[in-house]
Amino acid sequence: MFPNLETRRFRLTRINSEDVTAIFQLFSDPRVVEFYDLEPFTSLSDAESLMAVFESRFALRSGIRWAIRERGTAELVGTCGFNTWSTKMRNGTIGYDLKPASWGSGVATEAVSEILRAALSGELPCGQLHRVQADTIVGNKASERVLEKLGFKEEGIRRHAAYIHGSFRDMKCFGLVAGAAQ
Repeated sequence: MFPNLETRRFRLTRINSEDVTAIFQLFSDPRVVEFYDLEPFTSLSDAESLMAVFESRFALRSGIRWAIRERGTAELVGTCGFNTWSTKMRNGTIGYDLKPASWGSGVATEAVSEILRAALSGELPCGQLHRVQADTIVGNKASERVLEKLGFKEEGIRRHAAYIHGSFRDMKCFGLVAGAAQ
């Protein structure tokens, strides 16, 4: 069963077929995918393909992605979740994205805080995680601020670890360990 979560301002729910236009709008914006390993979407089929990836990860129990919705509406303002997780190793890697209208308003921090709480307390199908990792493209200061607010520690830079938009880019690795002194 897909775990719905709630925060003070948002509902985190399963992405469904009615979200295809919102997912297309989100990922067709070049500002949203600037630090992403995707080119801006050009058709609804691009959105459908990504949604199928999200659904497949959950079906295979290898990850999960939520729609971030404002409470009281069905409007999708972004997505967040675990791109991967390992029940055996008790770790996972998170990702998140938002419509530009929601940038700088604490949406990502609030939503990711809730998925971390659920993962570290064992409420998700992955079991109780001990470590959560996030990777950012060097230069993505907004994402770095979100992670630092949530207690992640920068662990290093992996040189030329990502090939996005036609060039190799360095990535910063951030980690959060359950129970570690923040």
